[in-house]
Amino acid sequence: MAWKKANLELAAHLDKAVADFKPEKKQMFGHPVQFVNNNMFAGIFGDDIWIRLPAEYREAIFAENDEAQTFEPMRGRQMREYVVLPESIHGNPDLLDKWLNRSYHYVYSLPVKVKKPKKKKK
Repeated sequence: MAWKKANLELAAHLDKAVADFKPEKKQMFGHPVQFVNNNMFAGIFGDDIWIRLPAEYREAIFAENDEAQTFEPMRGRQMREYVVLPESIHGNPDLLDKWLNRSYHYVYSLPVKVKKPKKKKK
């Protein structure tokens, strides 16, 4: 995937879709990312929406949709638990809701990620 600026229209679409989860929204490398318990669960990268899923749901989404792919923000740097949703999913409110719910509940079940204190400069 080539490095692109975040699609702001798609970001607004994702914000609306995850609003009921009340996630914490942050920016990572200029792209909006949704967090729960300090763990990433969904975000935008260029013109794509990606989500975090457990193995059984990753297998299911790849079996159901040939266009779904593992999130790879830089060539050769796959993020194995993260899946890029094809437009056939993020353009369909029911399917988007289904996969966002699966992502949210999976990430919510993970241990809370403890923030590391910032290192002091010498």
